Amino acid sequence: MNKKEVLELKRRFKKEAATFTRVCGCYVDGNHNKICRFGNTFLNLEEDEFYKYLEIANKALSGTLGNNLLELHFPIEEEEAGGRQQILMALRETKLKDEALLDTFYDLVIDTYDHAGNYLIVLFHDAYDVMTRTSDNNNLDESEEVYEYLICAICPVDLSKPGLGFLENEQRIGPRVRDWVVGAVDTAFLFPAFNDRSTDIHSTLFYTKNTKEPHSEFMANGLGCGVERTATEQKMAFHSIVRNVLGAEDEHTDDVLLDLQQSLSEMIDEYQETHNDEEDVFLLDKEVVGRLLADSDISEEKAARIEKSVDEAFGEKPPVAEHVIDSKALIQNELRVEKLALEDQVGDLTVQLNQKEDELKERTTQLVEKQEEIDNYIAETKTYDVVLRVKPEKAAQIHSQIIDGQKCLVIPMKEDEHAAINGVNTTV
Repeated sequence: MNKKEVLELKRRFKKEAATFTRVCGCYVDGNHNKICRFGNTFLNLEEDEFYKYLEIANKALSGTLGNNLLELHFPIEEEEAGGRQQILMALRETKLKDEALLDTFYDLVIDTYDHAGNYLIVLFHDAYDVMTRTSDNNNLDESEEVYEYLICAICPVDLSKPGLGFLENEQRIGPRVRDWVVGAVDTAFLFPAFNDRSTDIHSTLFYTKNTKEPHSEFMANGLGCGVERTATEQKMAFHSIVRNVLGAEDEHTDDVLLDLQQSLSEMIDEYQETHNDEEDVFLLDKEVVGRLLADSDISEEKAARIEKSVDEAFGEKPPVAEHVIDSKALIQNELRVEKLALEDQVGDLTVQLNQKEDELKERTTQLVEKQEEIDNYIAETKTYDVVLRVKPEKAAQIHSQIIDGQKCLVIPMKEDEHAAINGVNTTV
């Protein structure tokens, strides 16, 4: 069954659209004793009951296909006389009015459903007049077939929590009376399946609230079908195999697993680009596992061990590849990649900063040396009364001479030569 078919049935589970003919059930205690049984015409229920039972029916078809909702198939032997599919067929044909047959079914549930506490078994019968639809999903005023089906829901029954309340008879606040309350649906199934908007007596749609630990014993022994893993179980099994091979305590295992998740997600995207059919799913078969591991940094020896373990765990039922993807892990991996990229950027900036620091130190050294030269020059100018700075070729022409009884320095000057005294240009 696909999502549209499930929603088509669920749209009927409303007061104005519900056509359930009958609801019946059995209350079982923790010692597997049948405490009470009941059966009513559904439309005759009181309003509060009516809505509560509709809520149970809705919950029995809720959740995600492939995880909360699993399609199970009956083996040939279960479709023969005495098989468990035949019991369900008989319940449907008698429209839940055969008390002896109902008792047989309740016993079957009690014997095969593993639950320590009290629980309630609820059965619904309905007949849906399936309208013919056009290609654009519009209903025509003609019936395609009558889809007659059952819904079975198993709900835990627990004592209400202790608390204080108003005791009206005693006009005081005191401990309120605890009673047994029917909880949310834990396990359920729809029979027969509604595949291609038609009756499929060879299949049933199984619901589990707990996707980590579904009641697989009821799949196998109560319904007589093969056990199917939920998407959550498939993911947990695959991750466990990788961790066990790589070393659960190894600090790099999580990073490798994240890389595998990212690579597998990219493989799924590539597959979907070339396959538009919703029914065509990408399976994590042996070939895909081999390609996935070949592109990873896992050693050949460990990759071979992982490949072998996956094949042994899933056998002829390889998981849907998308089921072993952890969306949270992908987000975590994106954050990890961004963090590594930022660390690389910080590393590059640090190198550049160190280079700039070296350049700055070298320039500072040069400036210090230049300042020393200036300081030395200033010191020299303070030691002598006359300090001359001339071009090297001019220095050889300077000589001393007594003029008017005074010792003078004589600097020969040509007509095109200029002089600056204390920074002031002087005409000679």
